[in-house]
Amino acid sequence: MLPLARSRIVAPAGWSRWLVPPAALSIHLAIGQAYAWSVFKPPLEASLQLSGTASALPFQLAIVMLGLSAAFGGTLVERHGPRWAMLVSAVAFCSGFLVAALGAATGRYWLIVLGYGFIGGIGLGIGYISPVSTLLKWFPDRPGMATGIAIMGFGGGALIASPWSTQLLSGLGSDASGIARTFLVMGLVYAVFMTLGVLLVRVPPDDWRPPGGPPTAGAAARPLITTAQVSARSALRTPQFWCLWVVLCMNVTAGIGILEKAAPMITDFFAGTAAAVSASAAAGFVGLLSLANMLGRIVWSSVSDLVGRKNIYRLYLGAGALLYLLLALTGDASKPLFILCAAVILSFYGGGFATVPAYLKDLFGTYQVGAIHGRLLTAWSTAGVLGPLIVNAVADAGKSAGHGGPDLYATSFFIMIGLLVTGFAANELIRPVHPRHHEPPPATVERSPATEAKGTGQ
Repeated sequence: MLPLARSRIVAPAGWSRWLVPPAALSIHLAIGQAYAWSVFKPPLEASLQLSGTASALPFQLAIVMLGLSAAFGGTLVERHGPRWAMLVSAVAFCSGFLVAALGAATGRYWLIVLGYGFIGGIGLGIGYISPVSTLLKWFPDRPGMATGIAIMGFGGGALIASPWSTQLLSGLGSDASGIARTFLVMGLVYAVFMTLGVLLVRVPPDDWRPPGGPPTAGAAARPLITTAQVSARSALRTPQFWCLWVVLCMNVTAGIGILEKAAPMITDFFAGTAAAVSASAAAGFVGLLSLANMLGRIVWSSVSDLVGRKNIYRLYLGAGALLYLLLALTGDASKPLFILCAAVILSFYGGGFATVPAYLKDLFGTYQVGAIHGRLLTAWSTAGVLGPLIVNAVADAGKSAGHGGPDLYATSFFIMIGLLVTGFAANELIRPVHPRHHEPPPATVERSPATEAKGTGQ
């Protein structure tokens, strides 16, 4: 444990803080493979005779475990440091692929669900939050940009994984044995890639300040930015935390429903038209959405440093609802319009993820922001079930009724509009945290791991 301890990875004098985002990216680009799950859905459904709802189960469970492991592991990440967390993430995520490979090879779907969904999902959660508090400490002057750089890797992971998975399935076979070999290769390659981040990451010394000095001098003048500190346990008692939980849950549900079913959705939407979509083109669509997801994380989160977190979420939720309405009303009339709307929705989806750590820092300070972020990600767990369930259940019911094309998804789109409007209202209710939730001044509180654990009720 000692080589992994926080005290052993304090950066030496002169160490560049710009080495931290690449370390975080090595983890997030790997675990972002989850967003390419839709590429595996058709071959799994064909080889194991699964419904669309059943083939979504590993992905759904992975997102559930992401939120739960982030919530329960957030304090451990704060206590043991990012290197410990990144190693745990790498072991769990890559082991999940190996177990899933065994399940595909033996035809036992429950092993795929256990490996990819449960074990791999734990790796997703720990890996996702592992660099967040470290990045916020290294970049207190540009928190939105810093977390956007790292978290864009999670959105961009599918940009690599989607064509790679398609190529592996094409070369190794799309039957059960080919899927097993694909899972095996991906697990081993990701293990090597994630190890680079484990070795590279560092934390700043306690007295470290960014170039130009602390950024807090003018920060308090902007609304919703505090210079006080709030513990994770106290944060859960504030209405701000739960309003932001609703905001994140609604935004994620609206985006993840498209993302999980991206490849079959675009195929169904334009089936029987002159603009029919092939399997390879559908995989390309998944890659395009991943690019939009990735770019949205860095672009919109950086913009939030200028316009404020509340304003940027007004864009995500308000414009997102209008784009869903446009999709529902235009149907299959225009493939470019469908692709453009879906890409912008996914950019808002990714931007919401990248902006939320900075929103938490603004409201609650940096004291235990990693643990608070972990607890907030239970909203992602909920959305990971709701989004795919809504889209797949409505589509399966439509197919049973003999419907096809856009009719399979119109009802889902109207549901998403309602959810985004709910999130917009919750964002409008967010106000500065009441001083009664603030921690005493630093001079009277020892910021030790034991104090942090006590403060979070762990």
